[in-house]
Amino acid sequence: MDLRIRPRRNRRTGALRALAQETRLVPDQLILPLFVVPGERREEPVAAMPGVVRLSPDLLAVRAEKLAVRAVLVFGVPDRGGKDATGSTAVRDDALVPAAVRALRRARPELAIITDVCLCAYTDHGHCGALGASGAIDNDRTLGLLARMAEVHAAAGADLVAPSAMADGQVRAIRERLDGSGFAETGIVSYAAKFASAFYGPFREAAGSRPAFGDRRAYQLPPANRREAVRDALLDEAEGAEWLMVKPALPYLDVISDLRAASRLPVAAYQVSGEYAMLKHAAAAGALDERSAAMESLLAIRRAGADAIVTYYAEEAGQWLDR
Repeated sequence: MDLRIRPRRNRRTGALRALAQETRLVPDQLILPLFVVPGERREEPVAAMPGVVRLSPDLLAVRAEKLAVRAVLVFGVPDRGGKDATGSTAVRDDALVPAAVRALRRARPELAIITDVCLCAYTDHGHCGALGASGAIDNDRTLGLLARMAEVHAAAGADLVAPSAMADGQVRAIRERLDGSGFAETGIVSYAAKFASAFYGPFREAAGSRPAFGDRRAYQLPPANRREAVRDALLDEAEGAEWLMVKPALPYLDVISDLRAASRLPVAAYQVSGEYAMLKHAAAAGALDERSAAMESLLAIRRAGADAIVTYYAEEAGQWLDR
């Protein structure tokens, strides 16, 4: 090695390292997931996800006033009585998520509000759409339900709707419904590359969306398929999505990178419940420093090409970045 060339010169002090830093993470790039439940003054901790709670719309609004983030992703968690074979309670004007959106909008008018559009939490079978006679999801029947769900979210004031059902044609169906209903300004964040992942386990407790039978491998992406993920994402771009999302994040950094190279759209990544829970439980066991490990994982997701990150660490990470 020619010792005149010493890369360590750029690493010698904190100021020098900051000057040469290639990837930066700022609070505005973080999106906080929120879980809303029916009723009033209702707060329910999620055991598998330390620090995460489900809140009724009134308490969600109170929390929103103090949130140290500028963007949220809202999930509805109905009680058992609010579930049926087609998830019909999700498509009503007075549905749970629209109520939460209205409450959030009153509390924080400037907040960027994204809503999850999927039926899994609202169906009594836990799958992401209406079932056909064979017991499998009826893709085309599901499209109308998802489009109607997105419409009621937009009417309540959502800035972006985020279809996560992995139904073929869902972005086009939603775009057409929104445009035809006077909501042409409402954008779509497509969960374009959503993998059939074991890392969703804690979320299914939080959202009450565990399938009553089978699994979701017939419609979510196989973890082994990198090219197929990009193909699915580009189809959603062609159908009218404003954002593309990869879920989970850390196990699929290669897909985030591929998608960033393949598309001009902004790319989001979801650091999912299992990723969050691993860090929380490892830190509680003394196996690692939580702040360092969490920030390193978020920075890795940014380095791979994500423009924004959905993460349960959004508030904590924002505070750490501001210090």
